[in-house]
Amino acid sequence: MSDSPAPRGWLNDLKVYAEAPVARMLLLGFSAGLPLLLVLGTLSFRLREAGIDRTTIGFLSWVALAYAFKWAWAPFVDRMPLPLLTRLLGRRRSWLIIAQAGIAIGLIGSALTDPQLDLSLLVFFSLLVAFSSATQDIALDAFRIESADTSRQAAMAATYQIGYRGAMIFSSAGALWIAALFDPDEKTYQHAPWMVTYLVMACATALGMITVLFSREPQTAAAATATPASSGLTPSIRLTQWSKSAMVAPFLGFWSRYRWHAVLLLALIGTYRISDIVMGVMASPFYRDMGFTKEQVAFYSGVYGVIMTLLGASLGGVLSLRFGMMRVLFAGALLSAATNLMFAWLATLGNHVPVLVAAISLDNVSAGIASAAFVAYLSSLTNVSYSATQYALFSSIMLLLPKFLAGFSGWVVDHTSYPFFFIGTALLGLPVLILVWLAATLKQPQAPECNR
Repeated sequence: MSDSPAPRGWLNDLKVYAEAPVARMLLLGFSAGLPLLLVLGTLSFRLREAGIDRTTIGFLSWVALAYAFKWAWAPFVDRMPLPLLTRLLGRRRSWLIIAQAGIAIGLIGSALTDPQLDLSLLVFFSLLVAFSSATQDIALDAFRIESADTSRQAAMAATYQIGYRGAMIFSSAGALWIAALFDPDEKTYQHAPWMVTYLVMACATALGMITVLFSREPQTAAAATATPASSGLTPSIRLTQWSKSAMVAPFLGFWSRYRWHAVLLLALIGTYRISDIVMGVMASPFYRDMGFTKEQVAFYSGVYGVIMTLLGASLGGVLSLRFGMMRVLFAGALLSAATNLMFAWLATLGNHVPVLVAAISLDNVSAGIASAAFVAYLSSLTNVSYSATQYALFSSIMLLLPKFLAGFSGWVVDHTSYPFFFIGTALLGLPVLILVWLAATLKQPQAPECNR
């Protein structure tokens, strides 16, 4: 008798997307993607319209460092119960509700705060949104993985990404369209349109909250929180053992696996997206300074740009299969840096829509190609025993240096010019090409048998 599964039709396979655990990831993905641009691109456009100088806007981009450091409190979100809430909702759902409430409060505060009158208060609420959003990401990753078996994880990830990308369009293009709808004069700053916009975004967080409340807490194994071997130990010893296994071992495992090669790998991880990230902080202020309207930025950058990114990501996946991951990694780094020169050209022309479309097209396709290859590369570096923690560490390292340098982007523009700044961000990509070449040509140490 054969043990192979019976043939299934495509219609039966597609029914997986109608299953409750899979379908709800669409709304939870939307909840995860909503806050990101409201403390980055959309906020930068709002601040520039309010007359905030570019140096200050650049430094305020540091609120996004919360995403780069989320690995630091991830073990606590993973293991620590919340008083009362955990008993009522369970460990995953309680953290999700707390994080979503923090996002909503931060967005309401951002809506009611006029940056021209109290910029420091707006920064506080933006930090609250960023920290709560990063916490939601941690809890949601665990919730998604534990809510379905392995065979449904691909469908879960697909619906999550659709919701996430939809939220990014809504919080960028949608937010700018709402602001434009209530703005009586594009040439002057009005607080009321942005207040309405951020209140609408705050209301949208209810989708995630309602989804969590009507979801079932995943049935995780008891071994996730305790082990028989530790039951007779004191709390301090159990905490020490847990810290070593959850936080120290993944990092030591990476160094023992790659030895001296780890320095090269970390340097590559920490700089690969530097051109894109440093340039991206000044993109929205740049559009505003060039005289593009909210509707134009909403469509070309918010909608069309996301479509081009998805196209580039799909192309990057195909190219990686055909030509190899390292070649596409090199090409992605080269293209991402070179396309910044298009923005330098646009800065000399001013309000020129055809060149804007060309620049956004090339930049987002290149970013998609680079992202697809880079995600595959990061995944290939992880040890299956610590995949979640190591991947979180890698993705955090990827953001840390670029986000820090991006904080000075406004200062550079204010003291030089937009063309100089964009050319400089392109040159930042040159050392990355050398690191990719070294990583591809130098012989990598063989991993110990236990790590394979």
